[in-house]
Amino acid sequence: MKYLIVVESPTKAKTIQNFLDKEYTIIASKGHVRDLPKHSFGIKIDGSHFVPEYVIAKDYREIVSEIKKLADKASKVFIATDEDREGEAIGYHIAIAIGQEPQAIPRIAFHEITKTAILDALKNPRQIDMYRVNAQQARRLLDRIVGYKLSPLLSSKIQKGLSAGRVQSSALKIIVDREREIRAFVPVVYYLINATFNDVESELVSYKNKKIAKMDIRDKTLVQEIIDTAKAESFIVENIEHKKRKVSPQPPFMTSTLQQSASSQLGFSPTRTMKAAQSLYEGVSTHEGTMGVITYMRTDSLNIAKEAIDAVRKLIKERFGAPYLPKSPNVYASKAKGAQEAHEAIRPTNLGFTPEIAAKHISGDNLKLYTLIYNRFLASQMTQAEFELQTIHFQSPSTLFKANGRKLLFDGFYAIVNNEDKDKLLPNLKKGQAATLSEIVGSEHESEPPPRFSEASLIKTLESLGIGRPSTYAPTISLLVNRSYITLNKRQIAPEEIAFRVIEMLETHFNKIVDSDFTANMEEKLDEIAENKAEWEKVLWDFYENFEQQIQQGKANIQSQKISNPTGEMCPKCGKELVERESRYGRFVACSGYPKCKYIKPTEQPANNEEIPPCEKCGSPMVTKFGRNGSFLACSAYPECKNTRSFGATKETKKLSVRCPKCGGEIVQRFSKRGAFFGCGNYPNCDFISKFEPTERKCPECSSLMAERTLRNKDIYECVSCKFKEPRES
Repeated sequence: MKYLIVVESPTKAKTIQNFLDKEYTIIASKGHVRDLPKHSFGIKIDGSHFVPEYVIAKDYREIVSEIKKLADKASKVFIATDEDREGEAIGYHIAIAIGQEPQAIPRIAFHEITKTAILDALKNPRQIDMYRVNAQQARRLLDRIVGYKLSPLLSSKIQKGLSAGRVQSSALKIIVDREREIRAFVPVVYYLINATFNDVESELVSYKNKKIAKMDIRDKTLVQEIIDTAKAESFIVENIEHKKRKVSPQPPFMTSTLQQSASSQLGFSPTRTMKAAQSLYEGVSTHEGTMGVITYMRTDSLNIAKEAIDAVRKLIKERFGAPYLPKSPNVYASKAKGAQEAHEAIRPTNLGFTPEIAAKHISGDNLKLYTLIYNRFLASQMTQAEFELQTIHFQSPSTLFKANGRKLLFDGFYAIVNNEDKDKLLPNLKKGQAATLSEIVGSEHESEPPPRFSEASLIKTLESLGIGRPSTYAPTISLLVNRSYITLNKRQIAPEEIAFRVIEMLETHFNKIVDSDFTANMEEKLDEIAENKAEWEKVLWDFYENFEQQIQQGKANIQSQKISNPTGEMCPKCGKELVERESRYGRFVACSGYPKCKYIKPTEQPANNEEIPPCEKCGSPMVTKFGRNGSFLACSAYPECKNTRSFGATKETKKLSVRCPKCGGEIVQRFSKRGAFFGCGNYPNCDFISKFEPTERKCPECSSLMAERTLRNKDIYECVSCKFKEPRES
């Protein structure tokens, strides 16, 4: 080994290794090797100076030691972490962890993981950008200050287990404000009037020379008056309009629009989208070997490299013809606040890896997302689609109705992106000819409240307000779900009642934390730090000085909202009264002497308790309890018997006529909180388990059991242990 390259991801390391010879060794740090400690504040504040106390987490000590050993043997070490602020900070911390001077280590950066990009980056290394590192450090410390100082206050005043965050709380307020609008909404009843002339459906646009817009008619008697008048009068075709309208293609994806489109078109959550995008970026199997097939997926830029523009224009001309290629490339500018225009939009790295070819090498989420990215990029550089818009006016002395139609004249970029708007052709009528009224109806409607946010629409709102950055959208939504502040139902985001209580307190006492303008301005200040236009400690101090005063005032002045209702029962352990309390997992009854006495009363057993078997260890009844992962069953003889099981474990065990390959015992189906699985009936003496239902067929490689599966529409046998596969006949 002559050279060492340090990246974050093992997949990324494997892909890059394919492009380089044996002189290069690539190793992955597997993430942030140094960070603030998990269980302490980790920041020393001396006047207006902030000193972070970074530590190497236990899980990373072994990999750091390995990187250091390899670095000591190498003649040159390259840092090749992701090309963003977080990647810059990871590279800095790797250098510190292995005892190197950060700015003495060559830093290579690339937007795509292809052989050309890697070799070009190695020829043009740079130093670690300390301004970007300081911007990321300021963000990390800022979020730690808010979370570490404010979360305990919420827990002490409202309920245990609550958290607050700079971006998290601003996003939650947006969700809560929308729900307030919905709850305060008062529907309005209105009427629409539609008529059919010469088999053409039309809508009312004016009555007695007064324009009628949607929701204008709210009087049912007026509806009948208009209908009676129209039936009594004669109509003519008063005017026919033909207009041409061009529709422009959408720009290539950036992080936010990718998450939005994947949500609306594929039903993917932001987390699911980014997981697939990460895989596509770091490297997958292709017809030309393993490589990254998309550019970096955390970006707010719409720029495209000249080489990529030239390649896609050549492909469009060859595949679709000259009419589909604009005279000059389509150029897009990002509307996102603080967009990093030095980056590229998300695009395929190899246009020869078409979705059709990709289907032979990748599958599932990866294929669906890649197809979406590939087609969007091609469409973004194609010509506009052209429509003919048709309008016919049907006029009587008192009323005017309008019918609209459209016809696709040239599909343009719709040749690759499906046009869901069908043609609506109007008949060939002539101006001035008589029009026959065959039907006229009035329909009653109610105005609707604003819709709840979906994950896609929330990300769009966060982006438009400048809250967060591409890397934060998915984690923010996941955090709100995991903290039980919101629920997702049929793609709609609904806040829980605890969210209202938290936001009300923050609005009253910490209004800046939930103010979208303040949060967006803080993002701009972090951008200024990255551009060497602001000093990171000053930005932190300007926030911290006032925030710390508010925290101290809150501790003294905010009244507790915790539920602590006396029950009249006495604690069987210490004799003090039992009270009803509330946690993030629900209400429970516990001793008022907490924390000295930690007795919690077992909850009532479910109504169908007769179906729940007793404890298999001691025979005592099982009772419901609540924990971090929700409700579970526990032995009522606790603490003498500490047996527990999930509710799923009470399902009837399915026995298979298949013998365990390890001990010969019978294979049975079991259940856990993650769902069904198959294992040996002699557990815990035998630890054989399988995700799929095994058959009696033995694997020729390891002699374990084979399961019947369908993969990529092919019926196969797959070993449950070594994953050996072989086809099976239908």
